[in-house]
Amino acid sequence: MWRCTQLGKVVVTCAWPYINYTPHLGTMIGSILSADVVARYYRLRGDHVIFVSGSDEHGTPVEVEAVRLGISPKEITGRNHAQAVELWKKWKISFDNYSRTESPVHKAFVKEIFSKIYENGYIFPQETELPYCTKCERFLPDRFVEGKCPFCDNESARGDQCDSCGRLLEPTTLSEPRCAICGSKPVIRKVKHWYFDLRKFSAELLRFIEQNKNLPANAKKFSLNLIKDGLKPRAITRDNKWGIPAPFPGAEGKTIYVWVEAVLGYVSASIEYFKHRGEEERWKEFWFDKTAKTFYFIGKDNIPFHTLILPALLLATGEAYNLPWNVSSTEFLQFKGERFSKSHKVGIWIDEALELFSADYWRYFLISTRPETKDTNFSWEIFLEKVNADLNDTLGNFVHRSLTFVTQYFNGVVPRALNLDEYDELVLASVSDCVSKAAGDLEACRLQAALRHVIEVSRLGNKYLNEREPWKLIKTDGQKAANTLNVALQLVKTLAVILAPFTPSCAENLSLLLNLHEKAHWDTATQPLPEGHKIEKPKQLFKKVELNAEELQDKLEEIRNAETVTFNEFSKIDLKIGKIVEAENVSGSKNLLKLRIDVGHGIVRQAVAGIAQQYKPEQLEGQEIAVLTNLQPKRIFGLESQVMILAAEDGGIISILQPDKPVKPGSKVK
Repeated sequence: MWRCTQLGKVVVTCAWPYINYTPHLGTMIGSILSADVVARYYRLRGDHVIFVSGSDEHGTPVEVEAVRLGISPKEITGRNHAQAVELWKKWKISFDNYSRTESPVHKAFVKEIFSKIYENGYIFPQETELPYCTKCERFLPDRFVEGKCPFCDNESARGDQCDSCGRLLEPTTLSEPRCAICGSKPVIRKVKHWYFDLRKFSAELLRFIEQNKNLPANAKKFSLNLIKDGLKPRAITRDNKWGIPAPFPGAEGKTIYVWVEAVLGYVSASIEYFKHRGEEERWKEFWFDKTAKTFYFIGKDNIPFHTLILPALLLATGEAYNLPWNVSSTEFLQFKGERFSKSHKVGIWIDEALELFSADYWRYFLISTRPETKDTNFSWEIFLEKVNADLNDTLGNFVHRSLTFVTQYFNGVVPRALNLDEYDELVLASVSDCVSKAAGDLEACRLQAALRHVIEVSRLGNKYLNEREPWKLIKTDGQKAANTLNVALQLVKTLAVILAPFTPSCAENLSLLLNLHEKAHWDTATQPLPEGHKIEKPKQLFKKVELNAEELQDKLEEIRNAETVTFNEFSKIDLKIGKIVEAENVSGSKNLLKLRIDVGHGIVRQAVAGIAQQYKPEQLEGQEIAVLTNLQPKRIFGLESQVMILAAEDGGIISILQPDKPVKPGSKVK
């Protein structure tokens, strides 16, 4: 069996999720859940692990959403951060420190690091040209500007990156640019920004990438291609109001670009963790000790920020920080052929997922289908197969059979094993091999393969019970029946340990059934239960899902459409008067109209409403109506609906709600 020979220090991190929306399943498997599995594994080994991440509160995604909703970024991030913390607990994510970019420790560390890099001569000011929206009266950095990607012609590219081809972009490189807020075409104006001279680290980064044997193929290939194309200085300041103020002389009014800020959060969250423990200098053991390992779990769109920009920033400090040991970068999880996306509202959100099934069901499904080498497509059919065939019929069935037989034939006491035969020893050796292979795959961040080895233990167990038939042996050869169930319990004990990184609640329940209360350790996974040990009464670990794929999708839609509003929640609703500035029919739909509505202060929002049978577009243009402005945008018929219009329905006749006298757009409805 594989055994660890040296305990060590391990930093496990995952990309800080933007906190403008509730995270979805793509975020979960692309970073957070994957990181949790590895953190739990190394803790089981006995290593000292710190698992850190946090809410990315800064940057344009949050600011754009705040502008759209007409509220402050801090209001969005405060509410969503608190929700995220609770959701991680429900998903059994074992963070040691889940921080936030508004943390005083993080803000101070970012300023300190960039001041040091500036003093070392790697940051310089330069005048540049950027899109400027004359209507919104603001420069358009990053996600404030959208347009066509110059490399792949994706029409939904943003000013910092194209989600389709993964290229890093500049706002001025987009074709057919438009303001993400009002949709108008920007003009180009000159402005001064500060740049990090990434090109000065080309040789060191090339050496780091080529010599790092732990990087997955997609991360290595993508990074080497970027270096080959030639690294260029990257702007690290923005004209955003929301973010960490740039600490450079003359940079008043500028903030630090969110991604070069957020990647430093892995270090700041480690500092914060030990500060809270009263061990303020101990973080250095994890970031400077060359025997320590740092794992980063990200989606493939974040590769360059972790393989190039973060290492370059750490090198630029002049201090001997550990560079990434592994950057485990997944491909994309898709939903009905589209990428899971918070910004485009495609997929399943992690809060609604838990309304359908418990976290272990989702954890098992996501890890077993983790998109490690290519994009994968979510389907309810595959979900049902993984839950019913693997969890219920294979794993749950083996455990329940084993515990039931021991309870029935040996009063729930582990029977004594004598003179195990060749087949008994072969099964135990095969299980030991599964544990060893699972460990190797976990250390290489091949989580899907590791989980296959774990579930193989229960397959071996079912096959073993079927061939040994202890229900018959107990009548003819009591000792052989005892041997069989002793071996079966060894496999159940193994599962109780090695399932813990993947399905922690299941592993905990299994340990309780086995009456195990001591802290588990990976190395003891194949150690047998002692003779005479008493187990608890058997209980089912899982339940079969009886619904089909269509019924599951319908149930999901029911959850999304169920809106129970309390008085306090109603007080948060932002009802305003809006003026319809443009209306048109939605192509391919008989019922939908697309409306552009001025909701005040020149801010125009889009609504998609099912009123085409009652109103013609020309009837609506110029009309003042009541609108709900602070709902999360929703995709209807492929179009984003950012606000909801209010209407009354009587016998199938729909009437939009309007003020009885002229009212200024943006006026509150009370």
